[in-house]
Amino acid sequence: MAKKVVATLQKGGGKEHTKVIKMAKSDKTGAYSFKQEIVHNDKVKEWFSAQK
Repeated sequence: MAKKVVATLQKGGGKEHTKVIKMAKSDKTGAYSFKQEIVHNDKVKEWFSAQK
């Protein structure tokens, strides 16, 4: 799956984007979940600061 995403992003300016993954712990159950998204390189720090 990841290979397909990488191959798709290499065409047409894909190197300007980054896949970001953040781990979040649930307050109710204590279980961890992962939030992931592909964002522009300029928006990476904003994405991490906005996610809670």
